[in-house]
Amino acid sequence: MADPTDLSPGRPSAGRAPASSGSEAPPAIELRHVSKAFGTVQANRDVCLTVEAGTIHGIIGENGAGKSTLMSILYGFYEADSGEILIDGRPVAIRSSRDAIAAGIGMVHQHFMLVDTMTVVENIMLGAESGAILATGIEKARAELQRLERDYNLEVDPDALAGELPVGQQQRVEILKALYRGADILILDEPTGVLTPQETDQLFRILDSLRRQGVTVVLITHKLREIMAITDRVSVMRGGEMVADRATAETSKEELAELMVGRKVLLRVDKQAPRIGDTVLAVDDLSYVDRAGVARVNHVSFTVRAGEIVGVAGVSGNGQSELLELLSGIRPMTGGGFSLLGERFSPERPLDPSTMRAMHAAHVPEDRLRMGLVRSFAAEESAILGYHEDPLYTAGPFLRGEAIRADCAAKMRDFDVRPQAPVLKTANFSGGNQQKIVLARELSRAPRLLLVGQPTRGVDIGAIEFIHRNLVAMRDAGSAVLLVSVELDEIMSLSDRIVVMFEGRIVGEVPAAEANERLLGLMMANAATEEEARHKHPGLPGAIAVDPE
Repeated sequence: MADPTDLSPGRPSAGRAPASSGSEAPPAIELRHVSKAFGTVQANRDVCLTVEAGTIHGIIGENGAGKSTLMSILYGFYEADSGEILIDGRPVAIRSSRDAIAAGIGMVHQHFMLVDTMTVVENIMLGAESGAILATGIEKARAELQRLERDYNLEVDPDALAGELPVGQQQRVEILKALYRGADILILDEPTGVLTPQETDQLFRILDSLRRQGVTVVLITHKLREIMAITDRVSVMRGGEMVADRATAETSKEELAELMVGRKVLLRVDKQAPRIGDTVLAVDDLSYVDRAGVARVNHVSFTVRAGEIVGVAGVSGNGQSELLELLSGIRPMTGGGFSLLGERFSPERPLDPSTMRAMHAAHVPEDRLRMGLVRSFAAEESAILGYHEDPLYTAGPFLRGEAIRADCAAKMRDFDVRPQAPVLKTANFSGGNQQKIVLARELSRAPRLLLVGQPTRGVDIGAIEFIHRNLVAMRDAGSAVLLVSVELDEIMSLSDRIVVMFEGRIVGEVPAAEANERLLGLMMANAATEEEARHKHPGLPGAIAVDPE
């Protein structure tokens, strides 16, 4: 292992001794009375935090609670207005990320900071090049990368282009970048927000390996199950203040949720048996082949009826995203078709989004920033996207500004959007409140069919409860809901029926009452046995494609 006192690029620390070793080492991190304001907004107020060396310490809180700001201060993106930072018991001045790196701190951001067209090894050494001859520096970096991969179980192809790697592999590259620069304190900001359950499990194995090697990990998240699964200790923030600190083994998801929100939170979805109506959506042999000739959606058939939620489960990238885009008219189908409220659409008669909306169908896209909102628009403008020609909002060729603003204000009240400021730019709302703006726009029109993708991605516990309650209310009011989510808990708790996709095909269907993580996980990997397939849905012979291996 490298000398732990050598923090030069390419010679990372071997990590501090774990706290459980019995040593009297000072805390890896100590923040004393840290405050930070942005204008009139107090993001952090008198925050104190202690993180022991060689542990995984969780920091949780709702969107806007101040946790990311606090870690940005620790990493030098912001400078605190007041307070003190101690690393290994020594006061340090951190005014830039360079200062943080010199202090042995690395950060993996929620949105990765890789150059897609560069290789893994080039990304890792970028900004930390050594030697006048680049080729020599690359070879040294490659050798160091191999050591890091071996020591920390972080295997990745050093010559692969970063932009061509799966998301989980890209995250490994970000962790390797931090370790390459000498980090023995690693901050991860919402690291599982873009990962599948399998990739999350892989990340947790990596974090456990880092902890065993003595690296201190600070995990910023709002997912309580992850906190309970991987952390040693957890601190809770609310309204910019640190409100609680607990040993993870001595707390519960229920207590942490209440501390985060300031009230009791219902962690399970409370719903009655569905009142099933007529078929609203009938998908028949639907297919989509991309430009490279790959069948992204492969002869898919299923139905969604009024008064039910049908969940689509699957590892990300198995055709769920393309399925939603086909059904919403965004992507052209190449085979088969579907009937919406009795009207047939096919490659010869495609559906377009405006026709879909006119038929009282709505779409909440998976990526709210890329497809659901315009960041530079005011919230009141984002709140009418796609419906801007509605007579409520127009007077001849002109938009009725006052009517649009009043309508947005009403939606914000109904959907608890914070702050309730229609003129505020969409980009200035937290992720959870941006999601509420999209949901308010689509759900307030009481659609007959709701297509919704990843409804709670990047959303905090209070907003998750609110969103789930509204989706169930839509179903109870008679809407047909098609739900795509990579969160198995969400699929199982919201759905009345669950279909599973693998490599563009539907490989099985399970009543939600009979579903469990093991069965769904096997189906998502196309590894369910013939016996399991028959037991769970004997009426669907061959519905699960069984791999003999």
